[in-house]
Amino acid sequence: MPKNIGFVSTRFAGTDGVTLEASKWATVFKKCGHRYFWFAGLLDRSPETSFLVPEAFFLHEKNCWINEQIIGKERRDTAVTDAILDLKTRLKKQLKDFIRSFKIDLLVAENILTIPMHIPLGIALTEIIAETQIPTIAHHHDFYWERTRFAVNAAGDYLRMAFPPKLPGIQHVVINSSAQEALALRAGISSIIIPNVLDFENPPPINERHTEAFWQSIGLQKEDVKILQPTRIIQRKGIEHAIGLVEELNDPRYKLIISHEAGDEGWEYAEWLKHDARQRGVDLRLVNIHMSDPMNPDVNHKETYSLWDVYPHADFITYPSLYEGFGNAFLEAVYFRKPLLINRYATFVQDIEPKGFDLIAMDGYLTGKTVLKVKEILESAAQRTKMVNTNYEVASRHYSYAVLQRWLNILLANFFGMDY
Repeated sequence: MPKNIGFVSTRFAGTDGVTLEASKWATVFKKCGHRYFWFAGLLDRSPETSFLVPEAFFLHEKNCWINEQIIGKERRDTAVTDAILDLKTRLKKQLKDFIRSFKIDLLVAENILTIPMHIPLGIALTEIIAETQIPTIAHHHDFYWERTRFAVNAAGDYLRMAFPPKLPGIQHVVINSSAQEALALRAGISSIIIPNVLDFENPPPINERHTEAFWQSIGLQKEDVKILQPTRIIQRKGIEHAIGLVEELNDPRYKLIISHEAGDEGWEYAEWLKHDARQRGVDLRLVNIHMSDPMNPDVNHKETYSLWDVYPHADFITYPSLYEGFGNAFLEAVYFRKPLLINRYATFVQDIEPKGFDLIAMDGYLTGKTVLKVKEILESAAQRTKMVNTNYEVASRHYSYAVLQRWLNILLANFFGMDY
């Protein structure tokens, strides 16, 4: 029997990893005959399926004030506790309205019970699950213990309660084996691993007019060699290594493009990168354009640039991240059959590398040998073709929508029985 699935987070908009994966899950749920609905503080979804609550956005002024009082602090003032509980109570009412309005059968908590960007929302959702026993999949992307900024906080009681909660109505999903081990060790919670996926059964749709317009909009010519860093501008993405690569390639035709906007974690790193690129003589282009989620059917892709407009004419992808929960940009590069340089971050080494991909890898720093390999691939069409076709075939076996569909069917059967 078809189910009404309710996705809950602080934001479903743009191209952050949580939003992208939620869209993919929604696509697969729909393929299986289910309906999906959205609850968040920032939404770019159809109004007919959306429940917008501005106070649920992690950058809402009330939540920002709360975070300022508890992150990096050891003591929590009574006024802060009162503010958390007041906002929790209001959000709890809104969540109940969401569940009732759309007759929700199953909740998917997208990272909201994982990283404490919005503590009142996490507590509100935890209490609803405890009180109603509504079936819930907690989809965890990155835990608070994986982020140094949360190492000192004045909210340990709430973190133990709701990030994540240990309740019988929840099935926990993580995206890598390290997270699975840590969740069991720290919280005594069992989980299953569902990696990030893409629709490898179907090649990406490409709008040539949009793609060419995108590259022209940032002033690039056809003869330019486009080195693309398809990530947000945050420090753990290791973008300085991409700048170092282009410097070492030492060819004025090579341009480095960063496709996602800055702002989620401040602007200082973006300014430092611009200064660093100038010092090294690297032509760096920061794309100051809002990108839409290509998996979101509710966005008017005819009038806005999609993430899928960025990849087709890129010549090479850099992905020197220091840490990733999984690595969406890695999968996207493989999906668009692009060669790439990847830093061997922990999840890549443990979960992805053993699958047998053909990649150029660095191990925390850029060597002359690595630079030569990049140059070889850029100059040899035959090597590029062999590399990207191998990678596409490997990813099709391990990271396709078919893999996701199999796991989601198992989760639903656990809740509703085999004949749901």
